[in-house]
Amino acid sequence: MSASLSAAVPVFAPMRPDHVANIGIMDRRNYEYAWTDGIFRDCLKAGYICPLMMIDDKIIGYGILQIGADEAHVLNLCIDKPWQRQGYAPILLEYLASQSIAKRAHIMFLEVRPSNTRAVELYQRSGFNEIGLRKNYYNTRDGREDALVMARNLPGAEDQFSS
Repeated sequence: MSASLSAAVPVFAPMRPDHVANIGIMDRRNYEYAWTDGIFRDCLKAGYICPLMMIDDKIIGYGILQIGADEAHVLNLCIDKPWQRQGYAPILLEYLASQSIAKRAHIMFLEVRPSNTRAVELYQRSGFNEIGLRKNYYNTRDGREDALVMARNLPGAEDQFSS
């Protein structure tokens, strides 16, 4: 059912409240410790940038981006399982960067599980650098896991977080 990236170019549309139930299902399908539908609704109410990534009117992923002052914070990024490992995650991440730049953010932050090596590698390839650690940030089956804090300068920013 999945398509190759070369044959299927994604488009972006804003998430609406009527999308939340399906996005919640997707989040639970892809993450052991998923967000509740209420969290997604709260993000919409707060005015966060919540794009859906779509191919042929089918939602294949989404992002949640908070912008304040001149900083952007990627709160959630998901490509649904049938569409993973096809090059869509970097496209979604770059879309979030473009939205951040359009809102005059100079830097993007995110947290990621160190155990999620695919995501860590994606973020590193996309220009993020590790800048810190949040202790006991994520739930796990055995207790808690730290979060790597990563940052990426956006055009117009000083290179304070470059390697």
